[in-house]
Amino acid sequence: MALIAVAYSFGQTVLNYPKTKTTETVEVYFDSKIIDPYRWLEDDKSAETAEWVEAENEVTFEYLASIPYRDAIKERMQKLWNYEKISTPSIEGNYTYYSKNNGLQNQFVMYRKDKSGKEELFLDPNSFSKDGTTSLATISFSKDGSKVAYATSEAGSDWNKITILDAITKKQTEAVLVDVKFSGIAWVGNKGFYYSSYDKPKGSQLSAKTDQHKLYFHQLGTNQKTDKVVFGLTQKRRYVGGSVTEDNRFLIITAANSTSGNELYIKDLSHPNSQIINVVNNFESDNSVIDNRGDKLIILTNLNAPNQKIVTVSSKNPKPENWKILIPETENVLSPNTASGYIFAQYMKDAVSLVKQFDYDGKLIREIQLPGLGSVNGFNGKINDTTLYYYFDNYTTPGTNYSFDPKTGVSKVYQVPKIDFDSNLYESKQVFYESKDGTKIPMIITYKKGLELKGTTPTILYGYGGFNVSMSPFFSITNAVWLEMGGIYAVANIRGGGEYGKKWHDAGIKTHKQNVFDDFIAAAEYLIENKYTSSDYLAIKGGSNGGLLVGATMTQRPDLMKVALPAVGVLDMLRYHKFTAGAGWAYDYGTSEDSKEMFDYLKGYSPVHNVKQGVKYPATLITTGDHDDRVVPAHSFKFAAALQAKQSGNNPVLIRIETNAGHGAGKPVTKTIEEAADMQAFTLFNMGFKALPNN
Repeated sequence: MALIAVAYSFGQTVLNYPKTKTTETVEVYFDSKIIDPYRWLEDDKSAETAEWVEAENEVTFEYLASIPYRDAIKERMQKLWNYEKISTPSIEGNYTYYSKNNGLQNQFVMYRKDKSGKEELFLDPNSFSKDGTTSLATISFSKDGSKVAYATSEAGSDWNKITILDAITKKQTEAVLVDVKFSGIAWVGNKGFYYSSYDKPKGSQLSAKTDQHKLYFHQLGTNQKTDKVVFGLTQKRRYVGGSVTEDNRFLIITAANSTSGNELYIKDLSHPNSQIINVVNNFESDNSVIDNRGDKLIILTNLNAPNQKIVTVSSKNPKPENWKILIPETENVLSPNTASGYIFAQYMKDAVSLVKQFDYDGKLIREIQLPGLGSVNGFNGKINDTTLYYYFDNYTTPGTNYSFDPKTGVSKVYQVPKIDFDSNLYESKQVFYESKDGTKIPMIITYKKGLELKGTTPTILYGYGGFNVSMSPFFSITNAVWLEMGGIYAVANIRGGGEYGKKWHDAGIKTHKQNVFDDFIAAAEYLIENKYTSSDYLAIKGGSNGGLLVGATMTQRPDLMKVALPAVGVLDMLRYHKFTAGAGWAYDYGTSEDSKEMFDYLKGYSPVHNVKQGVKYPATLITTGDHDDRVVPAHSFKFAAALQAKQSGNNPVLIRIETNAGHGAGKPVTKTIEEAADMQAFTLFNMGFKALPNN
């Protein structure tokens, strides 16, 4: 592909962007004609697109290689990353299973111990592929632990394969199941399991639309072609999931057409010819069965309870009008687990965890004393488990495993990471700032103790703001390196997320989406006004829906930040629903086909459509993967092409396209470190640092 010399330079680096051709492709929306000059980049099977990707990567990696401290950042990340990491354990049959990474392994390795404490390797995903790009997506054991099925993802794709083993001998017992997508693995005894998938799409497997999900049952020892469709053949739903209660009594089916709101069904498996019974027949609330006691179902729902509540009902007459409240809604968002005959109600209070233990009559047993302010994952297990485990971390504390006695409420340290990072040197501060409309938004700012607020500290502001996803505190090795270099890491808990329940989520969807961008802009303004940083030292970062956040923010307020880092972003808001499962995101976004009002609103903030000629945009490093079949890379391709064509000034616009990588899940450690180091090096270089700021 021909290159065109561009008179943009920074330091000694002169950029020669690929000359991206334009076409006269036009699409009509209501009374508006929209020119889509880079539509051809949507064809991921095209040799021309592949040539463009190669040419863009050549420019990008040449630029990154010129940054003098790029390798130093990468080396520090590798050193800090190189410590043993162990997951919380679970008991399956006569073994205790857990995952472990000795430091820099691309994928975690699964081990087990027998009752004598003897350890053996059970499953090593690093052996799935030479370059570590095939990962373990999910794993599920039969009730007695004698069988196991696990799903693998190749190059980060959402399309999975399921392998079935005899768990005792670790030998494969039958042919691999293929073309499985967005699926759990729900065993019924030892005879088989439920899983979900779509029909294989025509055209590109990575970008073609998939919108009719089906729930199947696979009986062990039979060919996949004979697997029976249990749900979704006559009912067209985009997302269908199946789970089985621990006592094997009920099949639970959830069915949805978007990422918010679902129908709920049950089937009594104790009666072979029982019918599937509808519990909730609309998509106006989120509903799931978390457990049962005989005929009594225990249901988590946000029906008339935006922050969620737990109800009970007889399976014989399970409609919502018969529900009885077990644990009522509170001012904090509820997300429960069950184990050891208890309900562990995990609440989110201003983005940090609070856990209360209840019995099955709804009686409060205790509030669990946590190690500090941060995020907790765990307190789940089987009814007979006598010891439970949980994982605690925050922005300055590496993840630590704790054991928990559900009878006494006593926690003990189970495993402490031996990491070369001194948490005592850093602190986090939660602030509440006002958005454009006066709404109070929480933000947690993390930095080295003793920081002088002079407005010159390199700062990364991170956000997501969508799909009811909450940004709770978490420890990140890459962020730890940023903190070591004297940087600030700030996370804004903006609307569209789930930090304050359904109302908070709904305040950032469809024609309220601008609230999300306003919240993020206000976070940046707060950091600048309070001298944490300034526009010359501010980078904004986000991935997926957060990539949209970055794209919209930088096109609306290009003056506000020095660097923009949109990752695997949803950036073409007029066409996102045309690809893979994108139509299911309409609850959050609406679509350009819904109405003229919705079309106009989407066009008003769609990053691809709001790049203007002659504007000085911040230095931008767009990142994506060539096998991303969640948010197809065409979003990033088109945004990069538009920015490169219209950028004014000398700020670089680069796109880093990872090969054999998808949306992010299962990415090998080597690729994760390389990408993170490149992003931090790019950020500091474009803030004017000739050497690492803390050196």
